[in-house]
Amino acid sequence: MVDATASGAVCTIPAELPALTLGWDVLWWTTRFIRQPDGPRAGDEWRFTSEQLRFVLHWYAIDETGRWIYTRGVYRRSKGAGKTPTVAALALAELCGPVRFECFAQGGEERPWRVEPYMAGEPIAQPEPAPLVQLAGVSEKQTQNTMTMVLAMCAESPILDEYGLDVAQTRIFMPGTVGRLEPITARAETAEGARPTAVFEDETQHYTDSNGGVKLDQVNRRNVGKSPGGTARVLETTNAHAAGEDSVAERSHQVYLAMRDGRARTSSLLYDSREAPDDVDMADETSLMAGLTAAYGDAWWIDLPRIRDEVWDPATPPSHSRRFYLNQIASTVDAWLTQPEWAGCVDAAKVVADGDRIVLGFDGSRHRAKGVTDATALIGARLGDGHLFEVAVWEQPAGPAGDDWSVPQIEVDAAVHMAFDRWDVVGFYADSSLWESVIADWEARYTKQLKVKASANRPMCWHGTNNFGGRMSRALNQFHAAVVDRQLTHDGSYRLTAHALNARRRPRPSGMQIAKEHPESPRKIDAVVAAVYCWQARLDAVAKGLAEAPRRYRAKGF
Repeated sequence: MVDATASGAVCTIPAELPALTLGWDVLWWTTRFIRQPDGPRAGDEWRFTSEQLRFVLHWYAIDETGRWIYTRGVYRRSKGAGKTPTVAALALAELCGPVRFECFAQGGEERPWRVEPYMAGEPIAQPEPAPLVQLAGVSEKQTQNTMTMVLAMCAESPILDEYGLDVAQTRIFMPGTVGRLEPITARAETAEGARPTAVFEDETQHYTDSNGGVKLDQVNRRNVGKSPGGTARVLETTNAHAAGEDSVAERSHQVYLAMRDGRARTSSLLYDSREAPDDVDMADETSLMAGLTAAYGDAWWIDLPRIRDEVWDPATPPSHSRRFYLNQIASTVDAWLTQPEWAGCVDAAKVVADGDRIVLGFDGSRHRAKGVTDATALIGARLGDGHLFEVAVWEQPAGPAGDDWSVPQIEVDAAVHMAFDRWDVVGFYADSSLWESVIADWEARYTKQLKVKASANRPMCWHGTNNFGGRMSRALNQFHAAVVDRQLTHDGSYRLTAHALNARRRPRPSGMQIAKEHPESPRKIDAVVAAVYCWQARLDAVAKGLAEAPRRYRAKGF
C-alpha cells in the first residue's frame, strides 16, 4: 500500500487503478456540471488533477456485487494542495450526480452526463434518490470555507438550471425532494439521529476531545452506518496531524497503520497521503525544494519558492513546516523523538540470524485495575551493528477482549527462553519491578551465559541499581544521540515505533527522563524503555570487547 514515486514522494494510495468503479461517471458528471471556482481558469469546466482523479476512482471503487470497497476515507495533503476543492466537487456530486450503483452495462447504454456509451460489464451509476450531504467541522468558520467553495463552483454553472437548486449562503436545497447540502458543527447532539448519505469532515487534524471533534466524528460514523445497503460514507480531509494530540486524523492514521501491518480485521479505509521523504533537510535549498515538489505533486497552482520562504521564515516552527508543507506527521513540542528521526533509522531488510550475538532489554507490567494496563516488551539488539528488533510486545487488547486482561506470564517466560535458545545472548538488562521473582529465575538459569551484567548480585536487574535516576538519564541521552546520529538501526516494527513516538520529555533533578503524555494515557512507551535498556547493555558489551563474530549456531539439544 505504500509507494515511493519517481519524484521521491511517499504515497499510500494503491498503485493500481480499481477494476470496477463508479468514479468514471462522477468524473464525467463533474466536468459537465461544475465550474472552476477561482484562479486564472475561473469559469472553465472543472478538471481534477491526475492525483485527484486517481483518488476519485478509488473512492468510488466497488466489488462484483456493487458494494463499496471502502466505507470511509482520508484525503491527506499539504496546505493549499487542493483538499477543499476536491471535497466541494464531490459534495456537489453526492447531492446531484451519479454516485450510487445501478447495474452492470450490457453494452451501448447511454446517460446524459457522459459522451461515451457504456461498454459491456462497465458499472453504471445513478443519483442518490434522497441525498443529505453534510459538510462537517468543529466550527462554523471551518465549514464556511468548504461551503464558500461549493457556492463558487455552482456560479455560472448549468447545475443550477438542470437541477433547479435553491442556493442560500449556508444551505442548498433540491426543490421537490428532501435533498439538501448543509454544514454541521461540533455540536454533535444536533447531528445525532440524522440520516446523511455522505459526510465530509474538514481538517480532522483539529478534531479533538476538547473541542467536540471526536464526538462529532463518532456521531457521523454512527449515522452513516445505518444507511440502507451501507451506501453512506464519511470522507476526511486533513493535513498531517501532530503526533500525540489524539485527534481524529491521528486515530484514522493508526487504523491505516494497523491495516498496512496486517493487524486489522478490515481493509475498508482508503488512506490517500502524499508526503515528502523523511530525509528532507529543510536548511538545504536543494533538498527542501525536492521535498516540496514531492509533497505537492501535480498541484500546479502552488508557488513552491513562496512556500520555501515560509519554511525559512524564523517565525515558522520547523514542526509546522513539516506538517503543513511537507505533509509529514510532526511530533508534539515535548516529544522525545520525532517521526523523521526515528524513521531515518529504519532498516527492515536486516535479518537477525539464528546464533547472532545479541543483548536483550525487558520492561514488564502486570495488571491495572483502572485504565489500560502498561505493555510488556522484550527488545533485542545485535552487537555487531547495533540493529534493534522487536522480540515480543504484549499489549492489552482493545474492547471486550481486554476486559480483566493481564500480561500472560507463561508467554513472556517462553519468549525469554526462546531468545536464549535461538541467539547468543551475552547481556540482559531489565526493569525488575513487578517481575522480581521471575527475573530471579531467569538469572539463576542464564547468569553463567551472560558476559555483561547489571551488577554482580543481580546481573539482569539494571533498573533497580543505585542512583537509577541519573543512570537512566545518561542511558536515555545515549540512546537519543544514537537515533539522531543514526548510530543504530531498527526493524520498523509497529509497536516499537509507536512507543518511541509516544514518549515525552520530562526534565527531573536527576536529568532528562521520559514518560507517557499523562499517567492515564493508553499510549504506551514500554517498548522504547526496553530498547533503552537493551542499548545500554550493548554499549557495555561493546566496551568489554564482546562484539566479535558470534559462536556457530547449534540448536539446543543437538
